[in-house]
Amino acid sequence: MRRRGKPDFGIERMVRGGLTISVTIAVVVVALTVALAGDVHAPLGDTDPGPVTSLGATLLRLFARIASAVCLGSLLFAAFCTPSAPTGTVTADGYAALRTAGRAAVCWAGTAVLLIPFSAGDTAGSPVASVLGDPGAVWGLVDALEEPKAWLFVLGCAVAVAVGARWTLSWRPIVLLLVIAVFGVLAPVVVGHAAVGAWHDVATNAMLWHAVAAASWLGTLVALLLHLRRGGTDHEQALRRYHRLSLGCLAVLGVSGVIGGLVAARPAGLIGTGYGLLLLVKVLILLALVAIVVALRRNSLPRSGVEGRRPVTRLLVVEVIVFGLAAGVSAALGRLVLPSFLSDPASILETMIGYELPSAPDLAGMVLGWRLNLVVGVGALAGLVLYLLGVRRLRQRGDRWPIQRTSAWLAGCLIVLVTTSSGLGRFASGAFSIHMATHMTLNMLAPLLLVLGGPITLALRALPTAGNGLPPGPREWLVSLSHSGAARLFLHPVTASVIFIGSLYGLYFTGLFDQAMPEHWAHQLMTIHFLVSGYLFYWLIIGVDRTPRPLPHLARLGMLFAAMPFHAFFGVLLMTRPTLIGEMYYGSLDLWWVPDLLADQQMGGGIAWVAGEIPMVFVLIALLVQWSRQDDRDARRHDRRTNATPGASPDLDSYNAMLAALSERRD
Repeated sequence: MRRRGKPDFGIERMVRGGLTISVTIAVVVVALTVALAGDVHAPLGDTDPGPVTSLGATLLRLFARIASAVCLGSLLFAAFCTPSAPTGTVTADGYAALRTAGRAAVCWAGTAVLLIPFSAGDTAGSPVASVLGDPGAVWGLVDALEEPKAWLFVLGCAVAVAVGARWTLSWRPIVLLLVIAVFGVLAPVVVGHAAVGAWHDVATNAMLWHAVAAASWLGTLVALLLHLRRGGTDHEQALRRYHRLSLGCLAVLGVSGVIGGLVAARPAGLIGTGYGLLLLVKVLILLALVAIVVALRRNSLPRSGVEGRRPVTRLLVVEVIVFGLAAGVSAALGRLVLPSFLSDPASILETMIGYELPSAPDLAGMVLGWRLNLVVGVGALAGLVLYLLGVRRLRQRGDRWPIQRTSAWLAGCLIVLVTTSSGLGRFASGAFSIHMATHMTLNMLAPLLLVLGGPITLALRALPTAGNGLPPGPREWLVSLSHSGAARLFLHPVTASVIFIGSLYGLYFTGLFDQAMPEHWAHQLMTIHFLVSGYLFYWLIIGVDRTPRPLPHLARLGMLFAAMPFHAFFGVLLMTRPTLIGEMYYGSLDLWWVPDLLADQQMGGGIAWVAGEIPMVFVLIALLVQWSRQDDRDARRHDRRTNATPGASPDLDSYNAMLAALSERRD
């Protein structure tokens, strides 16, 4: 383990002062906004809960945002910006960042506890004192309102991270805690302003990217400043990785912020409203961050010694102060009423799904009616681009990569993109039959092609190794995750089969589908689940990438045959079910081109039956072809080994001797 550098008191005072100024600026911006905005409940037809509840709820949301960012960023810093030991144990610098994440998680959990009654009172228009005075009223509001539920979920995530950070010292559990923290960051976003009114599907998806990018950037910046303050080692490597992270987050913040701002304010609301004024301030903040990132790139490799770290630390302190202003403005924007909500009231369909569906689905609407899914659709495009970059790197190195694998991966990504972002994805929210068509495509067809692309094998061949004495890089991270206990659990044949088949019955026959359909975030979660569950199942059967427990071909065949009847039976149950699934949701849409909801459901059952059986046939053919090729390779390998080593096969030598004796006797 490397020795820790000596802390510099000048850097320590600089960092402490910068963090204090940053938080102070954020609090001042929030307090001024709440004071100047006045009663923001009256335009919505609600009652004002009073200044204590209004200011308290807004400040608590600000503190929760800061604490979640520090927690998430410290976990990122511990996992990816500091080296780990060959055994996977974090070093002293990683441990310090992990302890910071644990303390931030405790603060995050505390603010979440307070926000449950504060957000309930703020949303319902009741002073927090009256809410806390009646414990039954608190749980009644939690049951009726979405935001208190979100903070209850955040509380669970924050407690899990706080406990995990206290007891773990290994790299893989830190990654698991990082995933939990990301879910905690996203929970308030899906029930916030972005989830209201027309175009809320686009705004929510944009804000999901925005929230994760902002929290990752701010939190990692704070973790880096604390690392420099305590004189941590390997600060050059930490700075290089922070620069890469900040550039990526900058691009995501810029694009998602523009989309979210235009949806929230509309072009007309950008001028002459307080909301538009704060959006303009955020644009200026983003430009200031661009300038700071450029300046940091020019000073990215500090000279050795404490004096060499001071110029970079100054820039980082300025950056964290600017981020404090950004955090205050973001919290203030969450307090104001959206201009689009007042100027352009949403219809029932726009309130339910985010857009209108005035016409019945036809060929033109399916082909031309695109509405890009900013989560799954963008993920498909990113997967396509990254795969092509990996293939190009192999070719530049003179290595070959099978064209059929590239074709399979590209086809799978394009199918995901078309299914989620074309007219098929638009109409899927309006009719059960179209929803089932997209479900089967994402669950049965797209994963079949994606696993044949072998993305992990390509990544392991294309990514460079870190080298001796250097911190682990993306290739080492991928190898560690692919051999982790979580990978072994989810890629176990029983687990993958239960998830693949059991989720069908659990989603549609337990009432879960009825509760999920009105929520946009649940739509996205279902889409991702369909894709991932199909990928895990097909990976075990026909996947190119090696699994933690390679199965013999006979076991793969048995796994496939065991799943086929359940899929067919699911489709039959849907076709013969006399009651409606999602009756309240589809009845609320009241689409004229779906006059008979039960007939549409029966059509969806037929689609599930047919669309579930046809891909299985192709999987069976692919499995048999792979089995035959493997037998041929094994036979050729055995022949080469036998011919190269006399006496390697006693049975074959005895057989040849017998033939030679018979030949001599005949002669």
